[in-house]
This record gives sequence, C-alpha cells and structure tokens, in this order.
Amino acid sequence: MLTGVATAARGLLSPGGGALPRRRPSASDVALTAAVAVLTVVLAVTRLGHGELPDASGWALLAVAVVPLAWRLVHPLAVLLLMTASVGPYHAMDYAHAAAVPASVVAVYSVAVVGPRLRTVVAGGAVIATAVSIMLLVSPEGGLAMFQTAGWVLVVLVFGETMRIQRNYVTAVTERAERAERTREEEAARRVAEERLRIARDLHDLLAHSITLIGVQTSVASHVLIADPGRLDRPALAQALDGIAATCRDARTELRRTLEVLRDGEPEQGPPPGTAGLPDLVRAAGSAGAEVQWSGPPLPPLPPVVGAAVYRIVQESLTNVVRHAGAGVVVTLELVAGEREVVVAVTDGGGGDAPRAGDGGFGILGMRERARSVGGTLTAGPRPDGPGFAVRAVLPLPEGPAPGP
Repeated sequence: MLTGVATAARGLLSPGGGALPRRRPSASDVALTAAVAVLTVVLAVTRLGHGELPDASGWALLAVAVVPLAWRLVHPLAVLLLMTASVGPYHAMDYAHAAAVPASVVAVYSVAVVGPRLRTVVAGGAVIATAVSIMLLVSPEGGLAMFQTAGWVLVVLVFGETMRIQRNYVTAVTERAERAERTREEEAARRVAEERLRIARDLHDLLAHSITLIGVQTSVASHVLIADPGRLDRPALAQALDGIAATCRDARTELRRTLEVLRDGEPEQGPPPGTAGLPDLVRAAGSAGAEVQWSGPPLPPLPPVVGAAVYRIVQESLTNVVRHAGAGVVVTLELVAGEREVVVAVTDGGGGDAPRAGDGGFGILGMRERARSVGGTLTAGPRPDGPGFAVRAVLPLPEGPAPGP
C-alpha cells in the first residue's frame, strides 16, 4: 500500500511528465489510477471517518469515480464530471466518505494542472456548488458541514494552478535555451560558410592572377628564344624570367598565408593585402604586356576590409584584362576616395575575347561578393561607348577614421 501511495504522490507532482494534454493515457497515469484504486478500497474497508461499508451500488459508484482517472490528462473535464456525478450520490447514501476523497482530489487537481485558468475556476465552483447542493438535499446539517470542509477543493485547485504555471515556465525556459542553441549552431555554420567562401575567393584570385602572369611571361620568354635565336634579346628574356620569379615569390607568400588560416585559424605573418600592394599589381600587369594608366588622387588610409576589397577587385580586373585582351591593351585604372565611399573603375580598350559574367568562371562573381561583403556594389560588362570591358565598384566607408594599409 505504501508503494501505491508513493506512486500516487509522484503522479500528482508530475502529471504526465510531458506536454499536456495528451492523446492517450500514459503508463504513469495508469499506475496512478491503480494506486488511487488501492487507496480507495483500503479507506472504504477500514471506514475511516464515518459512513457505512459500501455495498454493490457503493462499489460501482467508486469504480465510476476511480477508473476514468487514467484519462485525467486526456479529458480532464469529462473525468471531473464523472467523478462529481458518482461521488455526489455516494456521499448522499452515507457510504464511507473518506474512500471518495482520493479520486476527488486527483480529478480536481488534473483540471487545474491542465488549465486554462478560467475553466479551472468555473469547474472548482461547480464542484463545490454541486457537492453542497446534494448534501443540503439529504441533510441540512450535512450540507453545512460539506460547505465548511469544501476548502480542500480550493487548496487543490491552487496547488494545481501553481504546478501548471511552473510547468509552463520550465517549458518556456527550455524552449528559449533550445532556440538559443539552434541560433548559435546556425551562426557558427554561417561563419564557417562565409570563411570558406572567403578562402575560396582568395585562392581563386591568387592562383588566377599568378598563373595568368606566369603564362604570359613564359610566352614572352619563349617568343624571345624562338623568334630570332641569332640575335637573342637577353635583357627582354631576363626581364620575363625575373617577372616569373617575382610572381612565384608573391604567390608563395600569399598561398602560405591562406594555408595558415586553414591550418591554425589565423595567419602568422603580415596584414591582408591592401592598397599598398596596388603598384605591384600595376607593374605585374605591365610586365605581362598591358599598359596601365593609373589616374586619380592618392588614396588616403582605408579600413583593412575595404583596402583588401579594393586590392582584390583591381587584381581580378587586371588579371582578366591580361588573360582576355592580350598584349598591348591599354587599361585605365581610376581610384577615387570620397568621404563616404571609394570608387574603383577599371576599363580596357578591348582585344581578344572579353570576359563575360556568365562564362562559367568565378572571377566576376567573386568581385561582386567582395563588394557585397563590405556593403558595396559592383557592375561588370562590355563598355557601352566602344570596344573593351569595364568594371566599376562602389565601396562605402565606415564613419570615423580607420587607418589601413
């Protein structure tokens, strides 16, 4: 019996152990119903308090009050109505009154713990009014005594409402914690994707630029060797080979920095490329046969992220010019920094095959992504005023001074 009472107490304190209401009785509800049934039989047989030993009708009324408790969290109001309809006549027939108390307590508590609050108040008032009315019809003294002892209904309702509020609070806290965890995981995944995209852009810009320059300079050296072996232009050959060596050194340095980010998370040496490296890009394009005309006033110090975006956009633009327009092309590079934005414009006079935004490469797409990464815009396409290709990027500057490379 003690085990049954302990099970009943656990069932009262933790109704269902999950979201309420449920679609079918759980094992804990069935166990609680069994415990209440055992306790009801014991109280009826021992006749604690006052009242007569139930006969067949009394046991039937107790069964109607106890058995539906298995569905107390599925249909709490229906269970309460059945309990009231059976317990009222049970008390009126003056059977052992204590035997009906456990089922009454569990039914009232279940209505309160499931909620809502308005239904709980209405149901509690109806239970008290019904019990008092029945007892008044049987005996005025019994009705008055019932009214005086009806406070237990209010106590059970308050306890059930308190448990419902606590359960809702715990559920809300758990949901917030799970939502915060999902947000952190999504943020981490987003940062990983952004970093992977940034590294992919850096590798593309580095390899495309370096390989293009090496290819052009190798072609120059090959032409010098084959065109007129008897009159070898040694200075031109040396210049082409020196350009290849310098390009390889620069590519090795940037590639090491990028691989260090992949290995350790942070580069070990040097800031990211910025506007200080633009002259090297211009010289490299010139050594590959392009004539770069740089116009515009000297650039002021820029924030590192903006400076890196300017460098990569100019690098990719000049790489496309050298790759598609061929030797001897004239390129105009214009860099203008205002108070709120930096404008980068690279145009060429045409020649060869002009790059296209949808040609399957990632160069123009990468330049647009770099511009968007700092809140800017980029347009790239054939020049409307003549042959050639034009790239124009507008990159906003953050407020306040931000020294950069």
